Amino acid sequence: MSDGNMSDPGGLVVGTAGHIDHGKTALVRALTGIDTDRLAEEKERGISIDLGFAHLTLPSGRRISFIDVPGHERFVKNMLAGVGGIQAVLLVVAADESVKPQTREHFDICRLLDIQQGIIVLSKTDL
Repeated sequence: MSDGNMSDPGGLVVGTAGHIDHGKTALVRALTGIDTDRLAEEKERGISIDLGFAHLTLPSGRRISFIDVPGHERFVKNMLAGVGGIQAVLLVVAADESVKPQTREHFDICRLLDIQQGIIVLSKTDL
């Protein structure tokens, strides 16, 4: 059984965090090949509304589960529903926009929940 330590050989639950349209869903898709936007409204609007889920099995056999959370301020309750069980966070910041209000809000929520493992991901570096 995993104790949540990133070096633990068991599974790991990783959540995304960051401002709307900074590339959280695209990052999870690039890592796993799974599109976590599954609702028709998400596809139509081009934003995550509800929690999305994906997984990845490393060559070592270790499984990483991803919880992709919405970044829009109107859906922060959905973000809160998803981060309760995560062990590490990918804080996504778009290079062309820098830190925005939901970046800070998501970071503060992760701190309040005592999520101590994380990686800052700079997205959209090609823009």
